[in-house]
Amino acid sequence: MKTKSLIMAALLCLSSLSIYAQDKKFNFKFYGQIRTDIFYNSRASQEMIDGLFYMYPLNKDLDSNGKDLNDKFSGNFYVLTTRFGVNVAGPDLGTAKTFAKIEGDFRGAGSDLYTIRMRHAYFQLNWETSDLLVGQTWHPLFGEVFPKVMNLSTGAPFQPFSRAPQIRYRHSLESFRITGALLWQSQFMSIGPNNVRSMSYLKNSCIPEMYLGIDYHQGGWIAGVGIDFLSLMPKTKVDITVNENGIPENKVYKTRERVNSLSYEAYAKYTADDWFISAKTVLGSNLTQTLMVGGYGVTSTNSLNGHETYAPIRNSNTWINAVYGKKWKPGIFVGYMKNLGTGEKVSKLYGMGTDIDQLFTAGIELSYNLPNWMFGLEYSAISAWYGDINYNNGKIKDSHCLTNNRIVGVATFIF
Repeated sequence: MKTKSLIMAALLCLSSLSIYAQDKKFNFKFYGQIRTDIFYNSRASQEMIDGLFYMYPLNKDLDSNGKDLNDKFSGNFYVLTTRFGVNVAGPDLGTAKTFAKIEGDFRGAGSDLYTIRMRHAYFQLNWETSDLLVGQTWHPLFGEVFPKVMNLSTGAPFQPFSRAPQIRYRHSLESFRITGALLWQSQFMSIGPNNVRSMSYLKNSCIPEMYLGIDYHQGGWIAGVGIDFLSLMPKTKVDITVNENGIPENKVYKTRERVNSLSYEAYAKYTADDWFISAKTVLGSNLTQTLMVGGYGVTSTNSLNGHETYAPIRNSNTWINAVYGKKWKPGIFVGYMKNLGTGEKVSKLYGMGTDIDQLFTAGIELSYNLPNWMFGLEYSAISAWYGDINYNNGKIKDSHCLTNNRIVGVATFIF
């Protein structure tokens, strides 16, 4: 009886919400996709979602006989990127048009796959020449210029990839648009001490990530530049177990040291009836929260209280993508990353791929597109140059190249 009462109450609530929505002139548009991915790799790689979100091949890992444990094939089949969303046009708020979006998929978190995960959740106020967005959506460094490829990683680690809680304001002036945003971290987090991802580094900092950009829109062209500032506090305390003389002790000291970094981007995109051409270059510093290679190094350690100072690793990332056609769409993607080091002497590094000097990828794809359907196949070769860390400047020396061959097949029903 109690269960029936709860069900009836829930139905009444939903009914009331529906009537309220109609009275207030809400307009709902539901959308989604069922996507299937099958992939094969010739080498073990840095990846997420058990290989579905691919990044780059791993370095050698030799067994007792000198055989490389990472020289192995892998593959799998997933429907995790199946998603569902709703766009909501609401009643005006003063002179502003209101809009909201909620979107989720079955990606889950960590090893907990096939559970619902929030992708986008925000509301937006739109005026004639400006708009204000509050909630979670794409990081501005991902932006409107990103490659059209089969791989779920969408060009990462050459292309920034992140959705972040944010407050974003945009203002348009003729063909130009200025974007400013304050960002926090949730699902996509920075890497800190012991190479652990956590939102606590930004949370302890109490300074949100900041982005400022300007772009030009005219006809089929978009071109722009942007700058991003990130201030992290890797530690709030230091535990000292051995003093500077090597004598055991047990002391704890408060620390508030930061690692500050600036990153820059420039991008362009051209779209026409049959053509899609886009390119982006990013001079990144400590952008691990956007799934890019990098991090930071420890430049000094106080022997009395354990306080550390830091310097970010700088990386140059560039990619270009071209796709042609309507029904049959061939495409290419080329990306390159170069480790530029810290520019300072370091004792250790925290981050992702800190022992990689260069990354290079080249891929080709072909998709067949119908209304509500897409079938595609992509091949890409990804090479990584691993080497020894030069602690004088954070760069890599004596590198060797390893390559992974990856094949991805995709079938998607879009509604």
